[in-house]
Amino acid sequence: MKKILIVLALALSFSCQQESKVGFVDNGELINGYQMKIDIEAKYEGINQSFTKRMDSLSQEFQKEVMQFQSKQQSMSQKELEEIYQMLGQKQQQLQQQYQVEQQELEKAFQTEIDTVISQVKDFVKQYGKDNKYKYILGSNEAGSVIYGEESSNITKVILEALNTKYESKK
Repeated sequence: MKKILIVLALALSFSCQQESKVGFVDNGELINGYQMKIDIEAKYEGINQSFTKRMDSLSQEFQKEVMQFQSKQQSMSQKELEEIYQMLGQKQQQLQQQYQVEQQELEKAFQTEIDTVISQVKDFVKQYGKDNKYKYILGSNEAGSVIYGEESSNITKVILEALNTKYESKK
């Protein structure tokens, strides 16, 4: 009878240990190491460089226009000067507005894609936890949600590899 109780206690103890499987991930490392995020950042770096070149070109064209005006202003009447000043002021304002609007659109599109990445990572970690019978997978970050964890409970690299493998297979 004692042996049966000991075996049952061990079995119960083992089953309780199985149910309380806990791991943690370093949120920053997971997100920053995700190839999809890296690809999105590279894509938007290229877009931003093109945008900057285009805006610089427009700005240079405007500066040339201003310089041409300045070289001719001596021979112009007061009325012509006022009209051109007004036209140049409006053009400068339009260029600034165009720059701001396009920059905001780029930032919004980038943030939308990054939000998608974060959502996909969260969903993947949830599914990984279910598939691998974790009771909890905690997220570690700068704010200290996991201040200490045994390295054996850190599953960041395992999840990151699985996440990147899944992403690469969809490309």
